[in-house]
Amino acid sequence: MAKYAKWLGGTFGWALGGPIGALLGFAVGSLYDNASGDAMKWGDPQVGTGQKRTRTTAGDFEASLLILTAAVMKADNSIKKSELEFVKRFLKGQFGEAKAQQQLLLLREILKKPIEIRQVSMQIRSFMDHSSRLQLLQYLFQLANADDEMHGNEISMLTRIASYMGISKPDFMSIKAMFLVQNDESVYQILEVPKSATDDQVKKAYRKMAVKYHPDKVSHLGPEHQNAAKEKFQKLTEAYERIKKERGIK
Repeated sequence: MAKYAKWLGGTFGWALGGPIGALLGFAVGSLYDNASGDAMKWGDPQVGTGQKRTRTTAGDFEASLLILTAAVMKADNSIKKSELEFVKRFLKGQFGEAKAQQQLLLLREILKKPIEIRQVSMQIRSFMDHSSRLQLLQYLFQLANADDEMHGNEISMLTRIASYMGISKPDFMSIKAMFLVQNDESVYQILEVPKSATDDQVKKAYRKMAVKYHPDKVSHLGPEHQNAAKEKFQKLTEAYERIKKERGIK
């Protein structure tokens, strides 16, 4: 239990309380029979939530990621091998072998438990900053697209999660477009402007989106998440460059 207590208790804030904390408590308790003897009261609404909208810690973000990952994996009523392999590669690439193994064990237990999507997402909405929520949604789209195909049930689940997390439809469609084959429509969706937008409107939209998706916005989550944010920023830049080339914008 010590290694989990160090990772979970040592890096978590608001995620130790509420429905997220309850799911984590179930997962840890399933791995260690003596978990119920710990001083930490998992899922207690008062734990980790003393100050509303305190800055999200890396642990809060990663707990949210694991739980919503489980929700997306179960969306089409089957756990695909491609999704599981993607999660393994992703976690190892982001956090290293040792930490990834801990997270995969927790994910295995979380997958056994029903997940109240609305409650979990609303907790995230209440405490997680907007930039981190956008980053979280990007990860979930990557997962859904792990087999290079997003199924209807997965899109429906992502739509629900995004709505409950307070992510606007334009932001949702922008991130979704990043995982589609780029065409005349998707590049404009990424910039959140219609194809009929003027050159000046396109430039203004890019500047606005560049601020919104700048990797520094998630620097508080640690370098691993900041590096992932750079991929999203690169997709934004590529979409803008394609539009510039097609329109002859200087």
